[in-house]
Amino acid sequence: MITLLDYGAGNVRSVKNAVEKLGGTLHTVASPEDILSAEKIIFPGVGNYENMIQVLNRKGYMKPLREYLASNRPFFGICLGMQALFQGSEEDLSNTESIGFFQGRVERFKTKLSVPHMGWNGIHLKQDSPLMQGIGPDARFYFVHSFHLVPHDPSVVLTTTTYDYAFASAIQQGNIIGTQFHPEKSGKHGMQLLENFIRLSDFTPCGRVDIPGCGLSRRIIACLDVRSNDQGDLVVTKGDQYDVREKGDDDGKGGVRNLGKPVDLARRYYEEGADEITFLNITGFRDFPLADLPMITILEQTSENVFVPLTIGGGIKDYTDADGRHYTALEVADRYFRSGADKISIGSDAVDIAKAFVETGKKTGQSAIEQISRVYGAQAVVISIDPRRVYVASPEDAGSHHVIQTRIPGPHGEAFCWYQCTVQGGRTAVDLDAVTLARACEKLGAGEILLNCIDRDGTGAGFDLELIRAVKQAVSIPVIASSGAGCADHFSEVFTETGADAALAAGIFHRKEVPIADVKAYLAEHRIPVRQSQRP
Repeated sequence: MITLLDYGAGNVRSVKNAVEKLGGTLHTVASPEDILSAEKIIFPGVGNYENMIQVLNRKGYMKPLREYLASNRPFFGICLGMQALFQGSEEDLSNTESIGFFQGRVERFKTKLSVPHMGWNGIHLKQDSPLMQGIGPDARFYFVHSFHLVPHDPSVVLTTTTYDYAFASAIQQGNIIGTQFHPEKSGKHGMQLLENFIRLSDFTPCGRVDIPGCGLSRRIIACLDVRSNDQGDLVVTKGDQYDVREKGDDDGKGGVRNLGKPVDLARRYYEEGADEITFLNITGFRDFPLADLPMITILEQTSENVFVPLTIGGGIKDYTDADGRHYTALEVADRYFRSGADKISIGSDAVDIAKAFVETGKKTGQSAIEQISRVYGAQAVVISIDPRRVYVASPEDAGSHHVIQTRIPGPHGEAFCWYQCTVQGGRTAVDLDAVTLARACEKLGAGEILLNCIDRDGTGAGFDLELIRAVKQAVSIPVIASSGAGCADHFSEVFTETGADAALAAGIFHRKEVPIADVKAYLAEHRIPVRQSQRP
């Protein structure tokens, strides 16, 4: 029997699904007494540290947690669930009392690399622990965090991980265990680690070793554009410069391209080695009650068998359904997180939010970006940017917009361009450039940029390197390159030429033109670090 400490925030569905798939039986904490009577506890903390500690205190969980830990019964803290074991965090501005079982604090990464530290990284094993049975030195686990542990006692460190410098990525003292990475999102090796915790009764380390691990991988993300076809069925489709319909007859309007069922394709990509999977809902579904949104069912079904991070985009906004019920963007995001999403992507609404911020220079604290980041953490908020090139004869012709000197001349030989943001699936242009939008959203609390390009979408001509380089140099958060991939070399090119943290593709994966495993093999041959594809 595994007791799950679900304090009400973040995606715990994947932990539940992983434990049950491994044959474990789950009981969710409903009262402080459930903690004291537990045999084994898993505490999957996700989101903002300050919010988590406040909830634990409000629910009366602090005292029973300290008593449980003092008894040395098996405890597994994941991400914030591990950080909570220490004495506090820089992320907690109110300095609320934490569990304090271990001495030490949590500090923000001090590095020029992208923060959050996001993606698949290796571990350096510092103790020979039964928890690590069956996990080799080449294993990679999924990390997504801006803060890391600085324990006072190095003997409690089970593993370290290097991201510019080494930090404690797992801790263990007796049967008290914590990992900064997410085993429930780490595929085969993460499932092995969880199984070890479920099956074993004693985790006492028996010696010291130091096995060199591997560095942060470049992520390959499979994207599934999901929409309703003309018959009302949800299908995965793919557009050419955002047009998802086949070539029509006399009226020029064919049916929506149908490239498969969302849940089936997601599982296929997981088995082929995708590092993350992104669902972009490109149908409005604005009239549905929140509980009946079709994408919720897709997330719930996908998370039962797919144990890598899931992102959902589309419709993350304030809205009122056909019954007159009003929902905030935070409520919509919460429902998606509880259904299996790890990150949410905000597109058109982010443009409106950023424009208001740029004009006033003031944060309201009420925007979707700020609210969701405050509760779930910056790492949970992805900003999807849909720009197109606007050529100009000189930088002065672009006004205040961020201009680049391009190697791809315009139709009249123009040597300069800026990238104009669009909304409504590329149909409406906005007087805002992509670099300004990305910078504004980072300041508002976003943790990642998904950078599309209308000019390259569906062309197979390669990523727009100039666009990606400009945005990557302008922000300190991770950037995902999207739009235009046509071959494995395009992935190598975007990583080496722009420093992008991840690359996303859709059509070439859907049509099996370039398998994910082939992309990773090509990158490995060219000395670009990747997590090797392994069937779960």
